[in-house]
Amino acid sequence: MTNSPLDQFEVNSLFSISFPVMNFGLYLTNLGLYLIIASIILVLIFVFSFSRKLASENDSSSLVPSSWGVSTESIYASVQGMVKDQIGDAQTQYLPLAVSIFTFILVANLAGNIPYSLSIFSSAILTMYLSVTIFLSVTVLGLVIHRVHWFAYFVPAGTPLALAPLLVLIETISYLARAVSLGVRIFSNLVAGKVLAYIVSSGIYGFFSKGILISILALIPVVIFVALLGLELAVALIQSYVFTILTCSYIADSIKLH
Repeated sequence: MTNSPLDQFEVNSLFSISFPVMNFGLYLTNLGLYLIIASIILVLIFVFSFSRKLASENDSSSLVPSSWGVSTESIYASVQGMVKDQIGDAQTQYLPLAVSIFTFILVANLAGNIPYSLSIFSSAILTMYLSVTIFLSVTVLGLVIHRVHWFAYFVPAGTPLALAPLLVLIETISYLARAVSLGVRIFSNLVAGKVLAYIVSSGIYGFFSKGILISILALIPVVIFVALLGLELAVALIQSYVFTILTCSYIADSIKLH
């Protein structure tokens, strides 16, 4: 049992191996372990989803996807529509990236709702790392495609010369804020939900230890707690969608310069 709502987000070292040469060492934390677990779960989901399609071609039943396959294909089609709406039909090369981001965040968030597990995207280090990586990648993409003309992004068309320095400053600050906004959005939403669920569950535990009458009255916070759990499942899906669609939007801005 944790003593503070924030204890559930603490990153702890599980084991380490130190090498005497150049002070080199290997470390595994609970955050790293859950990252590995989420990756393995994601790979297994795709393997099981398309196992029937990978079966022998002589078996006609292999052409019919399993229920897992239908779910996975539905997710793929949804993300494909998202990419087409944000980037365009001709930019399907970014579809694997969008599918990978959406499915990994979704699986990791859902796994984080398991009792006593760690929600990896409740770690500010991980979310900011992912956010800054996407920001730098999108910036490099725009520079590679448009070269010097990419800096026209910071000067809106038709801007009066007298207002150009101020607008450039505003656009630069707004653009740099993207490096933080992606990570802060998913981090804050997940942390807030889990802290609230922890506080409510701790109160319920205290009610049930006070006697029969108080235990009956505790059914009200139990209903609230169940509703919070349902909300957390919705947040896991919504945050995956928001993170992916914003990434696609940033890619579109770098490609189209608007």
